[in-house]
Amino acid sequence: MLGIRIFAFAGLGAVLWLAAAAQSPGGNAAWRPRVPLGLDLYMPVPESNPLTQKKAELGRKLFFDPILSRDLSLSCAGCHQPEHAFTDARRVAVGVFGRTGTRNAPTLVNRAWGRAHFWDGREAALESTVLKPIQNPDELDMMLEEAVARLRAHAEYPLLFQQAFGREPAAEDLAHALASFVRSILSGDAPVDRYMNGDRAALTEEQLLGLRIFRGKGNCVACHVGPNFTDEQFHNTGVAWRDGALQDAGRFATSGREADRGAFKTPTLRNVALTAPYMHDGSLAALEDVVEFYDRGGNANPHLDAEIRPLHLAPEEKRALITFLRSLTGSLPTVGR
Repeated sequence: MLGIRIFAFAGLGAVLWLAAAAQSPGGNAAWRPRVPLGLDLYMPVPESNPLTQKKAELGRKLFFDPILSRDLSLSCAGCHQPEHAFTDARRVAVGVFGRTGTRNAPTLVNRAWGRAHFWDGREAALESTVLKPIQNPDELDMMLEEAVARLRAHAEYPLLFQQAFGREPAAEDLAHALASFVRSILSGDAPVDRYMNGDRAALTEEQLLGLRIFRGKGNCVACHVGPNFTDEQFHNTGVAWRDGALQDAGRFATSGREADRGAFKTPTLRNVALTAPYMHDGSLAALEDVVEFYDRGGNANPHLDAEIRPLHLAPEEKRALITFLRSLTGSLPTVGR
C-alpha cells in the first residue's frame, strides 16, 4: 500500500505541475518542464541556476554539438543517445579517437532528482557533473578554456549565451546551460504509473505478478524505491568482484569508507528495457542476465550488501519480473539534434 500511496501522490503532483508549467512564461522567466505522470511534484533546482527555457534550449544545442570535443567528432549525445534512454548500448563508453573508458554510460533520465552523480557518486551537483566528460581525456578531452574559446569564436553561440545569460560564453554558464537541459530530460507515464493512478487495465496479470515479486520475494524495493525506482544510495552487489579481488573500488575511491568498497550507485529502473547492457561495467547483456545475477545472490565478497542474498525464483517468477521491468518503459522527451 505504501508504494501505491507514493505513486498516487506523484501522479497528482505531475498533474498540478503540468498546469503550472503550461501557465509559465517563456524566455528567461522561471520555468519548469512538463512533468509526466508518476514523477514527484517537487523538482530540486539550485538557487544559483534557476531554470529558464533559454538556458535549457541552449543546453540542448550544446548537448548535441560536437564542438565540445577535441576532434569535433563527438557530442554529449554520443554516449547519451535519446533512442537508448540517454545511454549508448555499449558495454563501456567510447570517447574521442576511439578511447574507451572503464564504466558504462549511465542514463540521464530524471537526473533532476539525483542526489549524487556518476557510478561512484563523486559529484553532488549537475552543474559540476556535466563538465567532467568535457574535460576527461577518455571522453571529449577538452580544457574548459579551449571549449569556451571555441564557443566565443562561433557564429551563433555568443548571441545565444547573451540571450540566456546576458554575457559572452563562460565556463560557468556552459555548466548551467547543460545542467538545465539535463533537468528537462524527464520520463514517466509508463504502464506502471497509469496502473498506480487508477487504470487497473494498464498492467497484465503477468506484470502484476512481477510487481508482487518486485516488492516481495525479489526484494527489489530494498534499493529500487520511490517514483524514480532508486534510493540514490550505493550498494555492493558483487558485480565488481572477480578472481578473488575487486576490479573497481567504486564509491570507496570517493568516500574512503571501507564499507563502500565495490559499492555503486543504484540506477533508476525507468526505461530499463532500453538501457542494456547493465551494471557499472556493462558486464550483463540483458535483463535476463540481471535477474539471474540477483537470483543467485550476486557475487560473494567481503563487502557484499546485506540485502543481497539468493532469491530462489521459479522460472515463471523470473519471466514475470522481467515483464514487469518492461512496464517501466515510459515517455521520453523529443529532443532534436
